[in-house]
Amino acid sequence: MTTNAPQEEHVAEESDFKPLTAQEAAEWRQRHPPVSVVRVVKWQLVVGVVLTVLVGLVTQRAGWMWSVAYGAAAVVIPAAFFARGLRLHLGAGQENLAMVRFFGLEIAKLVLTVVLLLLAPLVVPGLNWLALVLGLVVVMKTYWLALWLLTRSAKIL
Repeated sequence: MTTNAPQEEHVAEESDFKPLTAQEAAEWRQRHPPVSVVRVVKWQLVVGVVLTVLVGLVTQRAGWMWSVAYGAAAVVIPAAFFARGLRLHLGAGQENLAMVRFFGLEIAKLVLTVVLLLLAPLVVPGLNWLALVLGLVVVMKTYWLALWLLTRSAKIL
């Protein structure tokens, strides 16, 4: 006894797909505007500066403040490099090149971050690794807040 359940499921999945009309696609784009990567990086920069000032005021230790700032910079500088690379336009029919560029930029971003972290003991006077990691992690996770705020403000407008 054989069943055609997998084939029937596949057919059912295909039949559920309904392409959008041009008007529906335009409405969807209006409700879901693209979020600029540059704006997310700007949010990360703002959070890094605010966190650096707060740590400086609370701890009154220059080493901690510079460590937080350097941790934030180890996220913002590579992210800005990545965002700049994404803004370069490709011609039509170069989708494969766009994917290769995306992954290449991502690898470059990771390598640059690691290099910046390796240079930290040479660059930051009175380096405190805990403060550096605090700046790094908080600024790195800021993109969730930035994306939420930017998509929320776009829907309000």
